[in-house]
Amino acid sequence: MKVKLAKTAGFCMGVRRAMEIVLAENNKGTQPLYTYGPLIHNRQVLALLETKGVKAVDHIEGLHKGTIVIRAHGIPPSERRAIRSSGLRIKDATCPRVARVQGIINSHTKQGYHAIIVGDKDHPEVMGLMGYAHGRAHAVSSAQEVVHLPRMKKVVVVAQTTQAGQNFREVVEAVQDRFPETLIFDTICDATHNRQREVRAFSDNVDGVVVVGGYNSGNTQRLVQISQAAGMPTFHIETEKELDKEKLAAMEVVGVTAGASTPNWMIKSVVREIEGIQSRKETFLGRWIIGAARFLLLSNCVVAAGAFALAYAAAILSGRSADIIYPSLAFFYIYAMHVLNRFLDKGASAYNDPEVAHFYRKYRTFLILSGIASIITVLALSYYLGLGVFLAMAGLSLLGIMYSIPLVPEGIRHLWGYSRIKDIPGSKTLSEALAWGVVIALLPLLGSKNVELLASMAAFIFVFSITYIRSALFDIFQEQGDLIVGLETLPITLGEERTLLLLKGVAIFAGIFLIAAPLSGASGPFSYLLILSILSSTLCLLAYERKRLHPGRRFEAVVEGNFFLAGLLGLIWQVLT
Repeated sequence: MKVKLAKTAGFCMGVRRAMEIVLAENNKGTQPLYTYGPLIHNRQVLALLETKGVKAVDHIEGLHKGTIVIRAHGIPPSERRAIRSSGLRIKDATCPRVARVQGIINSHTKQGYHAIIVGDKDHPEVMGLMGYAHGRAHAVSSAQEVVHLPRMKKVVVVAQTTQAGQNFREVVEAVQDRFPETLIFDTICDATHNRQREVRAFSDNVDGVVVVGGYNSGNTQRLVQISQAAGMPTFHIETEKELDKEKLAAMEVVGVTAGASTPNWMIKSVVREIEGIQSRKETFLGRWIIGAARFLLLSNCVVAAGAFALAYAAAILSGRSADIIYPSLAFFYIYAMHVLNRFLDKGASAYNDPEVAHFYRKYRTFLILSGIASIITVLALSYYLGLGVFLAMAGLSLLGIMYSIPLVPEGIRHLWGYSRIKDIPGSKTLSEALAWGVVIALLPLLGSKNVELLASMAAFIFVFSITYIRSALFDIFQEQGDLIVGLETLPITLGEERTLLLLKGVAIFAGIFLIAAPLSGASGPFSYLLILSILSSTLCLLAYERKRLHPGRRFEAVVEGNFFLAGLLGLIWQVLT
């Protein structure tokens, strides 16, 4: 079945920031660690945090030691003062957009205004906002309630950040009719506007809508209401186990969106389950083609084939004859390392990509045997190429497997910050790029005659750059799961914004280098053509940054396509020259 996933589905900025703050504190070993109230409106995430030792508390009585995180909804100033006086350390995860509303209310009520807050009076965010009004605030949830407000001269209107836009406009109109001197601040979060707009846009493109999120989440309930008001069959679920597969099977295209408190791994699990439903309108051939493509992508055959294509292009760039031996070596090595490391380190799989985790459980025997067979093939091919290549590949294979295995004895791990190579901050991206560069560009120096060092180094820089961009971009996609299990990947260490800036810098450097290499004699004119691959990788970065493409299978396929583009350019060059 075909699924259309809303681009804004899942954690909003405020919730993501709050989760990152809590998980960062937990990964640092901060204990005891509390959240002031449930961190988010999602039972599954709260259960996960409890297993990690993070306790949600509704009051601070009896607490005098530890760290307490103020959730994204914010709290009244009186409660903040009480926490400070208790001796607890505060980590403030109030959403910056909520903090802005707090500031508007605080500033204007000091000037004599009365604040009207459009929102649910029992919602934690609204209760927190009321505390900044110096006793001059009223919460209304609908236009009908405006008539019951007392007489006021100066009025300022704000909105709970997750309010429905239509409801806010109706309340504002009623307020302006009754209180002419009214200041209006539309404080609904942009993410809320976008999320609601995307649901409305589904009406002409899908047969039904699945909304994923907590049953007690206000913003999720509003998505359900908007979808139902648009006349679409709507299913509100918390997990994939609640899907009505019988009703969905009668549909051809299903839209999926999620509330601001729904993590990526739960959305992916729902999408995977829906895609597995056989629509009554699907043809056997179409379903078989989609299934085969998905199998190739999930099994790492696509990324391994990409390594083959990249090795073919690198051979031409380094001035060697383009054969299939070294590209085949790259194919089997990359396939084996990706498959075997997945089994050696299962940590973040369930959170980063539940579909991949399910796939590896289902095809466990096949994948392990094919991974071992690939290692044997790598060693056999490298032995054929010479003793130097064989020893190098044996060492690289050993290093690749050791990457996810604890190297420090358990009894003394507390004395050393990292027990695995993988634990070193940013090591995953760097290790992958180095391994690809060495296997594809430098290894032929040991097994081929008349190979120029400068040309091979030029090929190494190209391969390193394009694989570094790929690996880091995928790390950004997987940031939530990596945070949960405590991995310090590049995006977690630098932050997403700085990581994207770094990757743009790598792309610019690679492009300049590919222009300069032929001018300096380090490589031939084929270098100019490969700029297209770097440009394509840069476009992927920009597409993600500007939310043109949403992380998922299609985006992954586009990113992997940069390797195939390099191989295709090499083939075209060979034909033309």
